[in-house]
Amino acid sequence: MIPVCRLEDLPTGESVRVDTTPPIAVFHADGELYAIDDTCTHQDASLSDGWLEGCVVECPLHAASFDLRTGQPLCLPARRPVRTHRVTVDDGVIHVHPAAQEGTAA
Repeated sequence: MIPVCRLEDLPTGESVRVDTTPPIAVFHADGELYAIDDTCTHQDASLSDGWLEGCVVECPLHAASFDLRTGQPLCLPARRPVRTHRVTVDDGVIHVHPAAQEGTAA
């Protein structure tokens, strides 16, 4: 479990990058919190720097879009999903629970 920031410090429609390996982006969208790997699967670009509309983030580099709920790409040029992570709030602090990477133990 990784503390991110206070809930009040992440307004709706905004995101924050967590400098983990690999980096994780946390989004406050449509009243919910979502966390995905921060790097676009098409090319190395930070998704936390992208454009957020509802539960969709658009990569700032080549406009690939991803569903924050599932990590699935919604259009080309991305073909592979980004990994999603569980998010909780405890005493007003947002926490990310990183999903296991492929080939590693949970």
